[in-house]
Amino acid sequence: KVVIVTGLVVQCCLFCVFTGFYHFLSIGSTCSPNEYRSAYGECCPMCNPGSVVHSDCSEDVSTTCKPCPPGTFVNEPNGLHLCFTCKHCAESQGLYIQSKCTTIKNTICDVLDGYYCIDYSNSQCRHAEKHRVCRPGQETKTPGTKASDTECVDCAPGFYSPSGLNCTKWTDCAARNRIQTEGGSPEKDVTCELKPKERYSLVDLIAASFAEFYRSFFSEVQKANNGKWTHNLF
Repeated sequence: KVVIVTGLVVQCCLFCVFTGFYHFLSIGSTCSPNEYRSAYGECCPMCNPGSVVHSDCSEDVSTTCKPCPPGTFVNEPNGLHLCFTCKHCAESQGLYIQSKCTTIKNTICDVLDGYYCIDYSNSQCRHAEKHRVCRPGQETKTPGTKASDTECVDCAPGFYSPSGLNCTKWTDCAARNRIQTEGGSPEKDVTCELKPKERYSLVDLIAASFAEFYRSFFSEVQKANNGKWTHNLF
């Protein structure tokens, strides 16, 4: 009796093992590339891009699909029950819409002019920031791009940049026959003025020019008046 009972127990155990193994194989087996496995373990036909599963297939009925609503998409055959939400390109994040979202394609964002990307996801920019503006006393070493920020560098000694664009050499007052009255800085050029003698000579020249103009003007007026007086006598 002990032998018979033991044999029955062994047979039951083997049956359970083989049954469980068969069930594992059936669940673990893969569906074909154009199918998905439903919650009930069935291999069902996938829905086309732009649509998702409305109801899974059964032995008698194929998969029922429904289109993605506006603002959502699915870009490949699928067994999903919900569509993906379209990406939003926010100007506040330095982005604009390069290509609008459709039911089969997500929105494509690009970086606004004057911005560079600081956060990527799947080769798409998610957030961009404004390019740095070089301060006075600096110049632009490398202009900013959509992928990198502007690189600034300080002006070398003897150069200045009032706006932060390009560094310019201080003016050579002596080369212009002037005298330097105020030194330069990284933000400001030197100040040059005429030499004292030249300054007075220029003032004298201007005064002489005005004197000659008035002399000629009044001479012509006097001649005109004398002509009128002679004409009245005759």
